[in-house]
Amino acid sequence: MKVKAIVLVFLLSLSPFKYLLSSEKVKVNTLDSTFIYNSAPFPQCHASTIIETRDGFIASWFGGTHERHPDVCIYTSSLKDGKWSTPVKVADGIVNDSLRYPCWNPVLFRSPDGMLDLYYKIGPSPQDWWGMKISSSDEGKTWSAPVRLPEGILGPIKNKPVALNSGVILSPSSTETQITWKAHIERSVDGGKTWRISSINTPDSVKVIQPTLLQYPHGKIQALLRSNQHYIMESWSVDEGMTWSEPNRLTIPNPNSGIDAVTLKSGLQVLVYNPMDRGKDWFIGRNKLNVAVSSDGKIWKDILVLEDQPKGEFSYPAIIQGKDGTIHITYTYNRIRIKYVHFKIDKI
Repeated sequence: MKVKAIVLVFLLSLSPFKYLLSSEKVKVNTLDSTFIYNSAPFPQCHASTIIETRDGFIASWFGGTHERHPDVCIYTSSLKDGKWSTPVKVADGIVNDSLRYPCWNPVLFRSPDGMLDLYYKIGPSPQDWWGMKISSSDEGKTWSAPVRLPEGILGPIKNKPVALNSGVILSPSSTETQITWKAHIERSVDGGKTWRISSINTPDSVKVIQPTLLQYPHGKIQALLRSNQHYIMESWSVDEGMTWSEPNRLTIPNPNSGIDAVTLKSGLQVLVYNPMDRGKDWFIGRNKLNVAVSSDGKIWKDILVLEDQPKGEFSYPAIIQGKDGTIHITYTYNRIRIKYVHFKIDKI
């Protein structure tokens, strides 16, 4: 299905960002829309992540027989000169000769020392998994031996950490039990050597997980949250992620499905989400996938339709901005492929 572009007229005369001027028209130009691979040694895949390297881009996801199967491993593919490489397995859940667990939710992040880190989870379920990390000094060509994260630290659960100008790293994380889902931020002031948890508190009846973090002027940080409340929820911090406000509901639909967002260099906020209500089953509401923008985190306008189909699953997006200012998205395509979309936002 072709990606549809929507011309959006902004009437935001009070915007603090020079990118959004009064009555400015902005359009989306799609540069690429393709599958990262057409065939792979696994039937299903999910939960992709993407990051820019020194000579291109690298994406990662988990793949195997199906989610939760012990043979699920972490794979990567690199984009160079317009072509994605054959998927390569870089991590598995083998504990010993007789015990093996599935892998989950890889997240790529550039650490302050320049290393490329790949965080992921191992365990029988999200209720029982633990955090792992491998690192690369050659842009993902080879990886270190896996290291288990400290007890109680899970690492980024789905979405990328952000590094503040002060050097503080905020890693968006969460925990799940059979009764409650709780979001929190793992915060490091020493380049990721140690972490401390800051909670995003909600009533037990309100389930929120998988934060994605956006930055605003004057040090304000917004966490957007997947929820069971039919809408995306938000929480704010004004002290570099040490404390967070009680989450509120935004007016953006959320069918209890993963989201991701990024703050552009211009200050514009860009969100990828499933614009639908929550059904009685987990997979309902994932057949549409949109891109929206905002200047204040409150009012969001759709600018791009990635998927709009009667049925199917197009979910768990990841989004970044490249050094050249263009935007890169990956997402799950019916659990059988990872789709990649590259576009830019232009003034008219």
